[in-house]
Amino acid sequence: MTATKKPRWKILAAGWFLVLAGGALAHAVQTAGGIELRDVRFDGDDGVRLAGLLYVPPGASAADPAPAVLAVHGYINSRETQSGFAIELARRGYAVLALDQTGHGFSGGRALSGGYGGPAGLAYLRGLDFVDADNIGLEGHSMGGWAAVSAAAAHPEGYRSVALVGSATGPGFAPAGTPEFPRNLGVVFSTYDEFSQLMWGVGSARDVTASEKLKAVFGLDEDVAPGRVYGSVDEGTARRLATPVSTHPGEHLSRAAIGEAVGWLNATLEGERELDDTDQIWPWKEAGTLIALIGGVLVLLGALEFLLSLPRFAALRSDGVGVAERASGGWWLALVVASAVPALTYFPLTTRGAAFSASALFPQGITNQILAWAIGNAVLALPALWLARRRHARVDAAAGADGAGGSNEAARATPAGAGKRRAAMTLVVALLAVACLYLAVLVSHWAFRTDLRFWVVALKPMAPHHVRAFLAYLLPFTAFFYLTQRAFLATLPLRGAGRAAQYATGIAATAGGFALMVGALYAALLANGRLPAFGGIGALFTVIAIQFVPVLGVTAAVAVFAWRRTNGALAGAVICGLLVTWYIVAGQATHV
Repeated sequence: MTATKKPRWKILAAGWFLVLAGGALAHAVQTAGGIELRDVRFDGDDGVRLAGLLYVPPGASAADPAPAVLAVHGYINSRETQSGFAIELARRGYAVLALDQTGHGFSGGRALSGGYGGPAGLAYLRGLDFVDADNIGLEGHSMGGWAAVSAAAAHPEGYRSVALVGSATGPGFAPAGTPEFPRNLGVVFSTYDEFSQLMWGVGSARDVTASEKLKAVFGLDEDVAPGRVYGSVDEGTARRLATPVSTHPGEHLSRAAIGEAVGWLNATLEGERELDDTDQIWPWKEAGTLIALIGGVLVLLGALEFLLSLPRFAALRSDGVGVAERASGGWWLALVVASAVPALTYFPLTTRGAAFSASALFPQGITNQILAWAIGNAVLALPALWLARRRHARVDAAAGADGAGGSNEAARATPAGAGKRRAAMTLVVALLAVACLYLAVLVSHWAFRTDLRFWVVALKPMAPHHVRAFLAYLLPFTAFFYLTQRAFLATLPLRGAGRAAQYATGIAATAGGFALMVGALYAALLANGRLPAFGGIGALFTVIAIQFVPVLGVTAAVAVFAWRRTNGALAGAVICGLLVTWYIVAGQATHV
């Protein structure tokens, strides 16, 4: 047992410092030049409560109304994903409503309903007394573009221009486009967009200029020339295509894509502030929220460290003891298998998970497919754990009551009551550590109007309607982490290995296969212009797989961190279950 004389608070303090410093930087960028940022709620026509971030430029008033833009994020994202576009538009004098689609973020309702929230968002924006109702543009990324087109159809006289980023007109998902509808259409479609077939009916995004659907919307018989303006802005028939070098999710981090969208709205709306399209400060906001996200991870780890150093919980502390004497050939084989299996089962299991339909108990369709993958991998961990336990009949007696790397002798030597008390204390510590991180997220939300995030990886507060879903998904996701982390701890930690080697082993075993898979998929995209189909879910679940790399990497670090201090799997598994369930539920779309 490791004795601790003083509470260990330095990691926790460093985490809070980064959360506050990063949030302050992000907020300063979002409010640069006197912009006011408001968290707004309003009701749609069907009574669904919608949410958004409203950027109000300085000087906007009923006497001097500002031009405005409705900005809408894509599927399984939320309003802050659009911050790059919103910040640059607000700097140029636009009032911007960055909307949470229906069933996303803080907005209620079902995903894909009510025109994705676009019509209600436009109506709300037009009703603000400081907005010039005759001078409004629409911007949407991916499915957010369908929200913009739906808004344009619902309010045909309520807007002047549209910028579709990585998106398209209907049919099927939104009203069909024509040479006259939507009015003054700018299309920003990157050369490596993963959804080229879905959006414009071409196998490779590089062929979008020859898309029959796009040519019909532009009113052309020949291929569309990128950068050329067709039609007339005054008559509302202007059309322009831009093809920045990026991917579909990469457009959120692309100065070129953001500049093209902002430039088109500048060219088709009136009253904007003159700034070059390349004059952009949003990357500093992204840097700020990344700093805050790193700080959040440190808050989580630091809270665990602090709690375990308190006398009340000090009995849980026990140095992690490795189970493998050396990195033999069998050890390397086990590492490869542990890393490869989650990646190799990803597409097959998520595809089969589509049969797990959204319901009142499990209301998020994509989450259900991810859960199918998690349950499958939890089952696959059972034989690995059984074999490891047989191989290591005698291990360190300090393994702990949860049995991760522990011997049967140690389990027999621990009274049942003591084991239950230890497990209960572990659960309390895990809950308090995650609660500390949740508090940091709430502080960032309230004080700075920001998530802890980088790109599409975000920790945000749960809306009230997320709580029931969180409770439903929590147990199976926690079971996944408990079984897989027990299998890892009973197989791969090396005796006498240094701290760096232990963390590297954990991250490689947990996220290494996904990193290689995602890298291979995007290498194929860059080489061939398209992704493998994988049963029709290739594009969407390839994009989702990007998030698996950092999320699984963090869970591996948490698991090793907890094991090094408790010599067990329970604390790390419960923390990861709470954290990942919260992360997924708050960031996914609600379908029921």
